[in-house]
Amino acid sequence: MPLVLSRMASLNATVSLPLWDHRKRLTCASSSPPVWKQSRRVISVSFLLSRLLLLPKDAMAGSLIDKYVKRKRLDPLEAYVPPVILAQLQFQDLEKILSVDKPEFEACRSVLRSGPASSLRVNIRAVAQYASDAGYSQTASNDVDRCLRALEEMDSLFLRASRKDPNATVQLMKSQLGTALTALDSLLQTVPSEVLDKGKAMVEIYRSPSEEDDNVSDSSEIQQLQSIL
Repeated sequence: MPLVLSRMASLNATVSLPLWDHRKRLTCASSSPPVWKQSRRVISVSFLLSRLLLLPKDAMAGSLIDKYVKRKRLDPLEAYVPPVILAQLQFQDLEKILSVDKPEFEACRSVLRSGPASSLRVNIRAVAQYASDAGYSQTASNDVDRCLRALEEMDSLFLRASRKDPNATVQLMKSQLGTALTALDSLLQTVPSEVLDKGKAMVEIYRSPSEEDDNVSDSSEIQQLQSIL
């Protein structure tokens, strides 16, 4: 008799579970996806990864980029060459600033962030893309990397010098500046001669307006260059 009573008590306890406990169990059970769905998901991901891993590195990168990344439509090459030349001349002026007795290093930093130099990263990469299409891919890519690394290092040197770091010397700054200028020279050598000559002519007019012609600022060349900048 005591055994029967204990079993009945156990049964009553089970039946009298709170309603929220039953709902909780049902919710947990329904929120978990069926085993077969989990299996299909794992198989799909594994198959995709295996397909990618079987591809050669170049093929994988090329196919993914070509398929999933929209290539930005570039402007004509003539739109990028004059700003690059102007930035190059801007850096040459910076070399003169570094030649004085006590250079203003904060002013030197601002030069890297103003005028044509401020958009140099975009412009040289566009020129490098045209160079790559013309068969100068490795050379142009190396020139861009060298130039940008040198400018970043030079900017760091300017900052350290402004904080009185004795190791940030003007000699090191000039060395990095020379590297950047050499890289820009090399990159511009990949530009077709007629495009380069036209760019230089536009820059010359822009930087040295004729005193005899008061309306030179209204010329088509100046207007075109101003719209680019």
